[in-house]
Amino acid sequence: MILLSHFGLITPASRQFIGQNKRLLLPLFILVCLALPTLREITVIALSDAFFQVSVFVAATLLIYYYAIEHLPQLELSYLSAKSPILEISFAAVLGALPGCGGAIIVVTQFTKGQASFGSIVAVLTATMGDAAFLLLATRPTEGLIIMGIGLTVGIVSGLLVNAMHSKDFLRPTAQEQKHQIKILPTNIIKISKPVWMITIVPSLMIAFLIAFNVDFTKFGTNIDTMISFFGAAMALFVVSIWAFSSKGESYKEVTSEDDTCNPPSKIIKVLQDTHFVTAWVVASFMLFEILVNIAGLNLKTWFVHYAYLAPLIAVVIGFLPGCGPQIIVTTLYIQGIIPFSALAGNAISNDGDALFPAIAMAPRAAVIATLYTSIPALLVGYGLYFLVDI
Repeated sequence: MILLSHFGLITPASRQFIGQNKRLLLPLFILVCLALPTLREITVIALSDAFFQVSVFVAATLLIYYYAIEHLPQLELSYLSAKSPILEISFAAVLGALPGCGGAIIVVTQFTKGQASFGSIVAVLTATMGDAAFLLLATRPTEGLIIMGIGLTVGIVSGLLVNAMHSKDFLRPTAQEQKHQIKILPTNIIKISKPVWMITIVPSLMIAFLIAFNVDFTKFGTNIDTMISFFGAAMALFVVSIWAFSSKGESYKEVTSEDDTCNPPSKIIKVLQDTHFVTAWVVASFMLFEILVNIAGLNLKTWFVHYAYLAPLIAVVIGFLPGCGPQIIVTTLYIQGIIPFSALAGNAISNDGDALFPAIAMAPRAAVIATLYTSIPALLVGYGLYFLVDI
């Protein structure tokens, strides 16, 4: 905003408009960076890297995930609890460990309906990594699976311990307190991107795999490398723009979490919604990183090396923030080699993703206490890995 104001691009009227449409700040910021000669090259590189290294793989992963999850039965936790409390907690942790926030939201909803215990809330919020899991699996699959395993194990243990301390109805809201309704909004703007993705996804995946295997594009032609970079940058800007116009972004939730369910429901549209959301935050992270390093001269890696003992704590604190956006930033920093694995693990356990929004709306006291409970294993695992692995 300050950069835009400096160049006279923000007037009082436009400031009010952007205040009500906060998502537009990102594409506007990108356009300003592309217009400045000193920032143009690093902006194109950051956009291209975000698209080919993240967006393409996230879209493919989400497509496989949503079609696979459709065929998995959603068991009632009340049935499992009657069979065995351990089964209930274990299944809640499994739902949380699945990439995305859908599993965690299911458990939150069942808790408010009296079908799940408070321990299940703690288990699922501890195990979930939210949309950041898609990013990690797409770029670092081995580490992604390890984090999912850690979250699942810690989630089960935490849930069982909490149920041993509290009754299953602990902090369950009354019927009068449950006034939250999940919005279902039309997302016509997303449909514009559908044909673009259908045309570009296959060649983009081919290019992304070639980049991943460090193929030298210059042997195909002197300008091929430049053309690929501009294509990736253009696609990233297009995706970010679609995300920006999909919602006004008036509230914190609308900026940091996935868009509401589309009407009518569609797996393809949901894949695009989530891909656009992850892309927007990854682009913002990449841009921030490049500007801090290349323009401001800040060496984040050196800073975290000097203050490595603070990395797990900072990551855990960031995990308290609702929504998946801040957590994607933490995962991006890990992928770029800025923060250690211990910080990533601490953040993965402490963050509740988008599930914290309906939890706060439907059962605010349970949401707050459960989040505080998740911070304990997050710090223990984060600093345990720090002393065992990172030092």
